[in-house]
Amino acid sequence: MCGIVGAIATRDVTPILVTGLKRLEYRGYDSAGLARFSPGQPIERIRRLGKVQALEQAVNDSQGQGTIGIAHTRWATHGAPSEINAHPHMSADSIAVVHNGIIENHDALRQQLQQAGYEFVSETDTEVVAHLIHRELQTHNDLLKAVKAATAQLHGAFALGVISQHHPDEIIATRQGSPLVVGLGLGENFIASDQLALLLVTTRFIFLEEGDIARIGRDAIQIEDVSGNRVERPVKAYTGSDSVADKGEYRHYMLKEIFEQPTAIRSTLEGRCQSDALDVSIFGDQAADIFPQVKAIQIIACGTSYHAGLVAKYWFEAIAGVHCSVEVASEFRYRTTVTQPDTLFVTISQSGETADTLAALRDSKGYLASLAVCNVPTSSLVRESAMAFLTKAGPEIGVASTKAFTTQLVGLFMLMVAIGRYKHITSEQEKQLLQSLRQLPELVQTTLQLNLPIQDMAEQFAEKHHALFLGRGIQYPIALEGALKLKEISYIHAEAYPAGELKHGPLALVDNDMPVVTVAPSDTLLEKLKSNLHEVRARGGQLFVFQDVDAAMTSEDDVFVLDVPRVCPELAPVVYTIPLQLLSY
Repeated sequence: MCGIVGAIATRDVTPILVTGLKRLEYRGYDSAGLARFSPGQPIERIRRLGKVQALEQAVNDSQGQGTIGIAHTRWATHGAPSEINAHPHMSADSIAVVHNGIIENHDALRQQLQQAGYEFVSETDTEVVAHLIHRELQTHNDLLKAVKAATAQLHGAFALGVISQHHPDEIIATRQGSPLVVGLGLGENFIASDQLALLLVTTRFIFLEEGDIARIGRDAIQIEDVSGNRVERPVKAYTGSDSVADKGEYRHYMLKEIFEQPTAIRSTLEGRCQSDALDVSIFGDQAADIFPQVKAIQIIACGTSYHAGLVAKYWFEAIAGVHCSVEVASEFRYRTTVTQPDTLFVTISQSGETADTLAALRDSKGYLASLAVCNVPTSSLVRESAMAFLTKAGPEIGVASTKAFTTQLVGLFMLMVAIGRYKHITSEQEKQLLQSLRQLPELVQTTLQLNLPIQDMAEQFAEKHHALFLGRGIQYPIALEGALKLKEISYIHAEAYPAGELKHGPLALVDNDMPVVTVAPSDTLLEKLKSNLHEVRARGGQLFVFQDVDAAMTSEDDVFVLDVPRVCPELAPVVYTIPLQLLSY
């Protein structure tokens, strides 16, 4: 979740760097740093463990300036969180590098560089990059050529920002598997890992494509593609509101985005779900030709998006009658697979830059077509897929995905209806399903009114260190998502199980110190779920139940029950994820 900011100008770029880092704090990080200089001056590097605020104080105390600089927030992967491991990393006091991603062959490169006389002071993979560039500069007295030669030796994913004391009129930026954007100004230009970092200085952006390398000066941008050809990338104007980077009345971005979900779902449906029949062109111009041929679906995703895919599997098979497989991208891309004929390859990603998901798409062979469900229209995943459905959640600042997840579910539900109309879904069923979908924003709005009682319920977790989430059928992926959220946000260890598996091991761990959270819509599996909950009570476990009022369970000692608005069984996963988001928050 590291963040990059860089700037070159005729003015002091320090405020741009610090402000940009502040706007990237949502990503999560453990240290921050910057490097800056002006022509004829040495590079000044300042790094601090902890928050950007600590770095800002150190920068103010230094009273230095620079017309060119790069900055970074780090989430430790190689080497413990520490000031010495924080970015930027340097070589010979003349090269400074910031890096997002992971260099997989850093150990071998480190040994080569040590044999060549380079001394390492950090435990990071990034320091390897700085020394490689310095070594290549001995051969290529051109910073862009040196960076190209260095990155040709790297295996893995990276986005890089590079400055050199001896090349004071340029920043070199390149990306391979990690996103990087160039911001355009007047007599000044910028780089960042997210355009939100730069909205105070520009609204015009170039999104670098995979393998691009750019020489960024004050007045000009030169870009080469992966083959070394000079290319022109389109300039995109940011048209959203800068208010997305502000928390407004909310204490945290996550809470703001939880409460934005009715609006996000409504925006995702707008213009797409107004009639009683879906226009399949919302998935792309090819959809009308491709969807009738689809015999199977292969969904690839990571994290929360993977859980959205698991929900969609139930929809595709139970409603549309289409076989659906769902796999974690980081596993799928590294194993031998068998492709069934006429299979649609579906990827899901909030950012559209998820490295493993992108790699899986690029490696996919023999599929009928590819389709991305994504929140970012300019992303690599959208550009490289044959078709795309764009969710309209707006920028998601919170690290833990909330509104992106529910809008992904909405998009996948519409995809299921669009494909299902050629299979098992009748026109009358399609009409009913779309009517239910249009009611979803109001149902989510009503569910958000549970915020205060859930806050009271959450106090029961204050001294707990573990939690178990249970769900049956289509609610099992929602239990997985609830457990993931609790881990991400509270650092309480949590696991999710299908409720029917409780007796096959997890029940042995249930006691008064292991709260059990379950979602209980009134569906065909409700009575079986109630039997599983009796098992929990028998072990003395605390139960936290989010139920349909028709489930008719009541609160009593160590049983905490909240009623969730009635919702049709098909769309219950969207509504029941809301209380779990609030609980983890």
